[in-house]
Amino acid sequence: MRIIPFPSIKPAMDTVARHAFLPRAALAILALVVGLGCDAFAADLGTLLSSAPPAFTRIDPNTWIVTLSGTLQVTPRYPGAEDSTLIGYPAIDLRRAGESRRFAAPDDGFSFSVYDDAAVRLGPTARFVPGRYYGDDRRHLLGFRDSRFAVEPGLFIEFYPTPSIRTRAEIRQGVYGHHGTVGSVGADYILPLDRFQFSLGPRFNIGDASFARKYFGVPVETARVNGRVTPYDPGSFYSAGLIGAATYTQSETWAYTAYAGYARILGAAGDSPLVRRPFGNPDQFQFGLRVDYSFATPAWF
Repeated sequence: MRIIPFPSIKPAMDTVARHAFLPRAALAILALVVGLGCDAFAADLGTLLSSAPPAFTRIDPNTWIVTLSGTLQVTPRYPGAEDSTLIGYPAIDLRRAGESRRFAAPDDGFSFSVYDDAAVRLGPTARFVPGRYYGDDRRHLLGFRDSRFAVEPGLFIEFYPTPSIRTRAEIRQGVYGHHGTVGSVGADYILPLDRFQFSLGPRFNIGDASFARKYFGVPVETARVNGRVTPYDPGSFYSAGLIGAATYTQSETWAYTAYAGYARILGAAGDSPLVRRPFGNPDQFQFGLRVDYSFATPAWF
């Protein structure tokens, strides 16, 4: 069971990481993840998969294991933005003692399982999309109305064709900030190596015309006031990319994760003047660090 409180939408710091720095940093982390994963393929998989980290094995099974997480992430300031910003948010995960913690990719929506077995997991999920505000870029966003941060509740399903491959799909509906329908599909190859766990996989994101117009459309009146863009009406949104992560489990109590991801905005949304320089960038990078702290507690109910 994974319960995550509403994250801070405002940046934890107002420091802006310029785009010239982000691709190099994000790609360096991805290269590390891929390189280490490739080295592991050359080793004996039977040995690798038998080296599991501690899992509170000497505790009454009626006990719960609580994992508190804190994440710092560099991410685009808003969808399609040229600049990025640093945000921080907390999370909490609950499971019974003796149960292994389910794999969760850094870009998963905030999820809660209502059905969970070895091959299938499903339940509600939610995502939060950063808002676009005039104050983010007064020079280029002149005339544009603010797009508030968005809340997207929905459903997810995961399927494990093998223990080392996870596939996941989400369908979500905007209820605040925008009212479009969006979805995502992805897969991850998961490779444990002693106290390390590596993952890498592709991502594909889609959105309907309502979502696309909210973040990538240019109304006629806005174009007239701005003077630097032409009217544009995208009929859809989609992007493709990948994300990789490396987790080190120091003990039953502490674990650390580094991750990096890349997505390319494509199609009609990718042709929007808001995605072209100097207004924006179709290449969207993110990378971050997460620290997990786990402890045992008596069952609450």
